[in-house]
Amino acid sequence: MIDLSALASALSVLTSGFDAWIWVIPGLAVGLVFGALPGISITMAMALFLPMTLYMDFLSAIIFLTSIFTGAGFGGSVPAILMNIPGTSSAVATTFDGYPMARKGLHNEALGAALGASVVGALISYIVLFFLIVPLSNIVIRMGPLEMLGIAVWGLLMLGSLTGVSLLRGMIAGCFGVLLGTIGMNTAGYLRGAMGIPELLDGVPKVPALMGLLAASALFGLINSNFIIESNSERRLSARRMLVGFFSILKHKVCQLRGSAIGIVIGATPGVGSSVSNLLSYAEAKRTSQDPSSFGQGNIEGVIAAESANSSSEGGSMATMLALGIPGGGATAVLLAAFAMHNVVGGPDFIDKSKDVVYIIILNNIGQCLLLFPVGFLFIYVTSSLVKAPLRFLIPVVLVAAAFGAYAIDGSPAGPITLCVFAAIGWVLARYKYPPAAVVVGMLLGGLVENEALKTMQISSGHLGYVFERPGAIAIFVLIILSVWLTARAKRKKVIAAG
Repeated sequence: MIDLSALASALSVLTSGFDAWIWVIPGLAVGLVFGALPGISITMAMALFLPMTLYMDFLSAIIFLTSIFTGAGFGGSVPAILMNIPGTSSAVATTFDGYPMARKGLHNEALGAALGASVVGALISYIVLFFLIVPLSNIVIRMGPLEMLGIAVWGLLMLGSLTGVSLLRGMIAGCFGVLLGTIGMNTAGYLRGAMGIPELLDGVPKVPALMGLLAASALFGLINSNFIIESNSERRLSARRMLVGFFSILKHKVCQLRGSAIGIVIGATPGVGSSVSNLLSYAEAKRTSQDPSSFGQGNIEGVIAAESANSSSEGGSMATMLALGIPGGGATAVLLAAFAMHNVVGGPDFIDKSKDVVYIIILNNIGQCLLLFPVGFLFIYVTSSLVKAPLRFLIPVVLVAAAFGAYAIDGSPAGPITLCVFAAIGWVLARYKYPPAAVVVGMLLGGLVENEALKTMQISSGHLGYVFERPGAIAIFVLIILSVWLTARAKRKKVIAAG
């Protein structure tokens, strides 16, 4: 599976000078900063710097853009932990336990754990990509709408993990999110819930809505507080405690490896991506935990599960892009655009004729993962000083920055308006103990479930026997049933033990 002559050629290029490495640290720094800015997605960060790569040679351009990809994948976790703001949509699940840890004064440990899970998750994904790029691409190309529907349904089942005290309230919130996710025109051309508003034809703008539900509403709830962390002693920055958090992944190896595996598979599936993988990984971590009630209260396993899947999905999406020429998401679509700008076409022919270039890209990305540790560590040490800022200054600054970020998405007032509307909705939900996180999951997955179900119906002409023609789909649905059964069994045992 490894072409030794091509590998030798790749190693020669990587060790012959600094040309293959000079753009890595600038790219990581750009990715970290842009990933941490509310409303600036990984795709947007890469797209902003895409024109600059026209003046670079092909390898330098790809290395620079993939470094931004790597940095931004972790950068979104910083505001997620410190301010309950998912810097990117793929950091949503990081807020569930990362922010409660910060409120308890464990921000050093949470940021360190997020960095460790990101570094190791991305590293694992590229090592898997190095050895299994061709077999993995052969599996991915066989995945159709039915398999993606199964993955989306699996994600929706995690609503049970976000329900808090009341299962009914959590399900109501989740159904509300699914309805919000289906607003706009679907793939069949039917328009629903737009209320005559042109900006809703493509659906509710998701990033401003997520920022409003999770971030702005939480900030409103802090108005009567002086600092994010009330205790003065707990606000101190500690490199030692960050390192303790970083190496905590060694105590939670199963959680780390499971999250990495989920991220690789989901990331390689076109159209699903890291936004789903970190939710699925979080749900599985809670389901298999010895203390599931601690999730959402500041359990470090929740941070590790979310960030390991988020970062490992990068390698999965790169596998699809390199091997098939199919973008797994927006970021790899930008990479394909960079390929086209340099008259290079990704796909099977590219791998067959340019194995040495493929190995250079993969090996350089492994190097990026290793360099992410020192660069990311410096970044979180500097940015964690936000916990020292008085909330009377921090809240308005963050809200204004979020509004500008929402406006920057498409340059229209729809973004800031959506942010304000969903901030109010999020505050009301939290006030009456309906989990905003369940609404977020419903929004992210509602449209995906509908679209994939519609495609499946069109392909199968409504015949149920089509399911039995898709062994991959059968395997996914068996895993879903097994997961639900194991969860129900664990809850029943807990009830019996308590009784």
